[in-house]
Amino acid sequence: MASDKSPAELIDGRIAELGDWRGETLAQVRALVKRADPEVVEEWKWRGVPTWYHEGIICTGETYKDKVKVTFAKGASLDDPAGLFNSSLDGNVRRAIDILEGETIDQEAFVALVEAAVALNEA
Repeated sequence: MASDKSPAELIDGRIAELGDWRGETLAQVRALVKRADPEVVEEWKWRGVPTWYHEGIICTGETYKDKVKVTFAKGASLDDPAGLFNSSLDGNVRRAIDILEGETIDQEAFVALVEAAVALNEA
């Protein structure tokens, strides 16, 4: 079923519909991605996954009952000096950050990771 809403409106809707810490966390992730890359393009993929692009996928923001999962499309190729990646560590390409209720995001390290992902996509 096609929607008349833009990806940004669909993401706004997901944040509002969650209405709990997951929505707040997804909103924070979104704001940090936009801070790191003001030219980022938002998409709505795979039946409801917020996805951020800049010359390729930067990352996705999936919400589950117990976590918000931010998956970096080329995460295995990124330096992660702050050790943010804590999930999908076995793969050759992607890396993810699982954020659980009550956890805080290291904002500066997250922004640096997004900036590195954008630079890798542009390379």
